[in-house]
Amino acid sequence: MANNIETAQVKLTAKDFSSGQDVRWCPGCGDYSILAQLQRSFPEINVTKEKIVWISGIGCSSRFTYYMNTYGFHTIHGRAAAIATGVKISRPDLSVWVATGDGDLMSIGGNHFIHTCRKNIDIKILLFNNEIYGLTKGQYSPTSARGIVTKTSPYGSVDYPFNPLSLALGAGASFVARTADTEPKHMQEMIKRAAEHKGTAFLEILQNCVIFNDGVFDPVTDKANKADKMLMLKHGEPMLFGADNKKGIKLDGFKPVVIDLNDSSNSINDVWVHDEKDPSHARAFILAHLADDPALPTPFGVIRQELKPTYDEGVERQIAHITEKKGAGNLEKLLFSGNTWEVN
Repeated sequence: MANNIETAQVKLTAKDFSSGQDVRWCPGCGDYSILAQLQRSFPEINVTKEKIVWISGIGCSSRFTYYMNTYGFHTIHGRAAAIATGVKISRPDLSVWVATGDGDLMSIGGNHFIHTCRKNIDIKILLFNNEIYGLTKGQYSPTSARGIVTKTSPYGSVDYPFNPLSLALGAGASFVARTADTEPKHMQEMIKRAAEHKGTAFLEILQNCVIFNDGVFDPVTDKANKADKMLMLKHGEPMLFGADNKKGIKLDGFKPVVIDLNDSSNSINDVWVHDEKDPSHARAFILAHLADDPALPTPFGVIRQELKPTYDEGVERQIAHITEKKGAGNLEKLLFSGNTWEVN
């Protein structure tokens, strides 16, 4: 007899995603904000806790798996994206998330990262970017600015930093976005957008390290500067910023320039309208490099989103097709097929 008893849906809260373990980050670390926003966002992504997996590598950010009350795997340095790929392919029903830092992902993990993006694996990668190695006590990282003085660059770094957004776009990530630890509501929105996306979702989070790189993002995110330095992107809307939204970004060919809408010679119709689904990569790359010019603001929000088949879906379809065609197969027969030898 069929069971006609309806099971009530339990409404989860942020507390349901807290593991209860002592959080071992430095007081004031931006990671606390990221943890809080994820725990507040996850009750609304419509995925049960038992279907969520967090994968991390090594670094301050990678302790994240201990603090989320979901399944998780604290792995090895730089390999989080590769292990997350394996989890997703073997269990396509799971929602797979990666917590990683700029050293873990952009340095030793760089090769795994670009191929994850290229394949468009359906996983969510959150880069906690503080532009420094924190856990190993303050060496410059692949995203550190040129000239930074650290333990491994006592006279100033002469290295060129990666642009994480540009790298993700170039590698083929189908969802690329940016937020900051000082913008909780915006971060929650970006987390939900990443969760909804089917494919590799890359979210860069500008995150302050209070010990080894304190205030590195203040010129952009500080309350005194943010109106003129943070460009909040919205799909289908003109790129406006400034205290009264009277500044706009205009494209002069492929060169972005700031225009003043208080000047009667400029019009709102001159302002670049953001299209996150633009089929061309060109404008997304311009946005990714917008802040290379100190006269221009730093963009936040979804830089680009592309809907295309994922690698894991392709693997699923291929397995189903071959199984239907040839049967389920036999492991023992496979192992002893081809050239075999007996050693006496």
